[in-house]
Amino acid sequence: MATNKRIVLIGAGNVATHLGRGVQKAGWEVVQVYSRTEASASELASCLGVPFVTSLDEVCTDADIYLVMVKDAVLQELIPDVVKGREEALFVHTAGSMPMDVWQDCACRYGVLYPMQTFSKSREVDFASVSFFVEANGEPELEVLKELAASLSDKVYEATSAQRTYLHMAAVFACNFANHMYALSAHLLEKNGLPFGAMLPLIDETARKVHGLHPRNAQTGPAVRKDGNVMNKHLEMLAEEPELREIYKMISNSISHSERNEV
Repeated sequence: MATNKRIVLIGAGNVATHLGRGVQKAGWEVVQVYSRTEASASELASCLGVPFVTSLDEVCTDADIYLVMVKDAVLQELIPDVVKGREEALFVHTAGSMPMDVWQDCACRYGVLYPMQTFSKSREVDFASVSFFVEANGEPELEVLKELAASLSDKVYEATSAQRTYLHMAAVFACNFANHMYALSAHLLEKNGLPFGAMLPLIDETARKVHGLHPRNAQTGPAVRKDGNVMNKHLEMLAEEPELREIYKMISNSISHSERNEV
């Protein structure tokens, strides 16, 4: 059961939308939403049944936790104004690639709550299946973040800022780059009058396999078989798509290299 702590959401994008809904459903008291964009702020606030503001001067000063979910480029410039007048609260960001210590010159109590998941407003997220990584500058703060994360998922881990940067980079490979491969696949199929939906069973089985096999052991295809005839044919077919041709060569070489060196 969540403790009676008042939370302000700073940001109203994809992460804020899902985390805001999640923490409220878990029993935490969300009291306000801030976003400099009125449309985003009002949409999320309406969903949660709380007021919204578009000026940091109007953010309430008596909350217990300020959960800051904004773009990395905006976070550091926002921090002094978020903390000002609220110095006794716990300040938390959710960024995978930003260190915890971005808070240290302004806040006394701070930490990180990093949900390693891809978020889109149009898709529901089952937080029970999401891994959360927490870090804080003190033991009491860490316990609060563990409690907050545990109210959403039983997959809660401590990770340092340095470890989290590797988590984030690994997630870019596993999620963002993989999805870009889907987009390139869709391009090639649609260009030749074929539906991308035909790939979905293959994509699903590829994802299922790595639940039981190390990804290296699950690898299939012409590169791992060293099938030069097939790869050369594919490269010929990509003659009019030089960028895709280079990607094909680079990825194939990486697969072959990984197999030789078992990295």
